[in-house]
Amino acid sequence: MTRKIHFGLFLLGTGSHVAGWRMPGAIDSFQDIDQVRAIAQDAERGLFDMIFMGDNLHADPAAHPSYTARLEPLTLLSAIAGATKHIGLGATVSTTYSDPFTVARVFASLDHLSGGRAAWNAVTTANPTAAANFGTIHPDHAKRYEIAEEFLTVVRGLWDCWADDAIAADRETGLYIDPAKVRCLDHEGAHFKVKGPLNIGRAPQGQPIILQAGGSGPGQELAAKSADVVFSVTQDLDEARNFYRSVKDRLPNYGRTEDSMVVLPGVMPIVGRTEREAHDKLAALQGFISETNALSLLSDRFGIDMSVYDLDGPVPIDLKPSDNYHAFAKVMLDKARREDMRLRDVYNLMAAARGHWVLCGTPEHIADTLETWFTTGAADGFNVMPSHFPDGLTDFVDMVVPILQHRGLYRTEYEGTTLRDRMGLKRPERI
Repeated sequence: MTRKIHFGLFLLGTGSHVAGWRMPGAIDSFQDIDQVRAIAQDAERGLFDMIFMGDNLHADPAAHPSYTARLEPLTLLSAIAGATKHIGLGATVSTTYSDPFTVARVFASLDHLSGGRAAWNAVTTANPTAAANFGTIHPDHAKRYEIAEEFLTVVRGLWDCWADDAIAADRETGLYIDPAKVRCLDHEGAHFKVKGPLNIGRAPQGQPIILQAGGSGPGQELAAKSADVVFSVTQDLDEARNFYRSVKDRLPNYGRTEDSMVVLPGVMPIVGRTEREAHDKLAALQGFISETNALSLLSDRFGIDMSVYDLDGPVPIDLKPSDNYHAFAKVMLDKARREDMRLRDVYNLMAAARGHWVLCGTPEHIADTLETWFTTGAADGFNVMPSHFPDGLTDFVDMVVPILQHRGLYRTEYEGTTLRDRMGLKRPERI
């Protein structure tokens, strides 16, 4: 089968740009189910592999509006499942502030009710302020990944407690569940003690897809061991190639092959029929930026109060990636020092796409660039992050997707029945 580009949609209801909701015609609420359903249906019209919803566990009125005023992702995706037929449904749930049994159960449930379209974005939760909502202390970076590794092992073990044919439902014998095909997990580890099994049969995909976005060394190692799809934070082609090779080269250590993982860099496409139109859109978005909101994002990413620095001065030499958003901060600092940026340049980039790559231009320019990344070992596809909805997504679907289809780089119809089928990922055997 010819290799095709995969697209995920990062569904941040008011758009990924911090001020995208201020664009004319943009939706301004991430709590309106009808609007969110319409976004999901537009992504399905564009034959996207999945929609992916991030999450956060604290509220800061000065931050991105969709970080503070939003519906819980799994609840929202359950509502979207009935309004879509093919597109995958990915949600973020923390390994630091959740428990494995509940996570295994809810994603198995979503996989059943969606016909095999569920995906779990396993995050360690970077922001330390979340701890106050759970009456605990935020673990350091190394401890969070130690917990996450065991958490993932338990969840996958719980998904495998049931054989595919454990539910016999034999009316003649009266046997409903074959006890020989359901087992306990009996996990006892450093952080969790879980007996199992789940009280739900094996998921249609065998195991829902596991997503991960860790860019640090421990994050890449955990992804190589457990993730089916990896979201990456990159700003240029060489950087993307280096990350792609780094994470894929770790797979053989866990008995895995390159085609067992899909790498999707995040990208915010700003599409215009002409270069001028595209750059006018970006300028309009940047013109809506509130200094309070952008500085809040910058401080959040670097883990310190950035308001004490002169925005028109150089990037401080003592500024380092924090223990929180390590990958985001490192990518931004590397780019800033490589290109001799002022702090305001970093501020504007952070406001535009929260540290992700912004790709601005005509449909042909955007298609050319995505093709280059796809064909030269930088990506298996992309996590598309529209600046605002609905136009940021609709422009991409209407103008960029047809070009990639014409070049034979993108599907013209959905194939298979599950999200694993569509992403070219094998259904895992029960261990």
